[in-house]
Amino acid sequence: MTRPPARLPDSPRISDLVTLGVLTTTVPAALIDAVLVATQRQSQRHRQLPAPLVVYYVMALALYAQASYGEVLRCLLEGVRWLRLGGLDALGATKSAITRARIRLGVTPVRELFQRVAHPIADPGTPGAWYRGRRLVSVDGTTIDLPDTPELEAQFGRPAASRGASSFPKLRLVGLIETGTHAMFAVAVGRYDTSEVRLTPRVLQHLQPNMLCLADRAFVGFELWRLAVATGADLLWRVRLNHKLPCHQRLPDGSYLRALRLAQAASTQ
Repeated sequence: MTRPPARLPDSPRISDLVTLGVLTTTVPAALIDAVLVATQRQSQRHRQLPAPLVVYYVMALALYAQASYGEVLRCLLEGVRWLRLGGLDALGATKSAITRARIRLGVTPVRELFQRVAHPIADPGTPGAWYRGRRLVSVDGTTIDLPDTPELEAQFGRPAASRGASSFPKLRLVGLIETGTHAMFAVAVGRYDTSEVRLTPRVLQHLQPNMLCLADRAFVGFELWRLAVATGADLLWRVRLNHKLPCHQRLPDGSYLRALRLAQAASTQ
C-alpha cells in the first residue's frame, strides 16, 4: 500500500517560517554568494531558480525530509517573503526545473559551505557540553537511505537482504559531533560497504586540544588512537571485553596505564 506524500500546511505555520528565518540568519546570503563565487557556481543569467535560492532550498530539504520537493520549495518561498527578503516568484517551477537547478549547483558549493559554517557552537553555560574545561565531542557512524536511482546505487552501493536486495541504496557516514548541542562539525561519507574505521581518520583531524573525544569500542585501534592523540585532544574510548590490554603502570588514584601496540591494530580494524 502506497503512502501519500507528506504535505506542509497550506498556510505555513509560524514555526516553519521561524525555522527558515534561523536558517537564513545562521547562513547569511552574503556567505552563500561568496561560496558560489569561490566554486564558480554563481548564476550567469537571470533564472527562475537562481543559485543562492537553490542553496537554501537544498538545506530546507533536510529540515523537511518527509515532505515533497515542491512543498518544501513553497514553504521556503513563503518564509523568504515573510522575512521580507525580496521573495522570488519560483512557485511555478516544475519538477524538471528543480532537478536542473540542483544539477547546475552540484555538490561542491554545498560541501564548501558546510566546511565554512560547521563548527562547535556550545558556550560555557551549555548543559552537557563540557567536562572539567574540555569540550565534549564524540565520533560515531550511521547509514542513510538514498533515492533509488542507478547512479546512486553505482556510487554508494545497496545492502544485501534476506530476499534479494534492500529497497534503497545507502551511504555510510562518520561524524564528529559536539555532545551538548548535537552539532555535527566534521563528516566523512563513503560507500555502504566501507567500514566506519576507514572513514574515521578524515574526521579525527578536526579534533582540537581543548576537546575530550568519546568513541565506541569499534574505533579502538593503534592507528586511529595515534591520529587522535596527535591533535592534542584527550580521548575516552570504550574497548571490547576481549581486548587484551595488560596493566603497564598503576597510578595513585587507582587507575592504571596500558599500552596499545601496533600489532593490535589488525585485530581491531
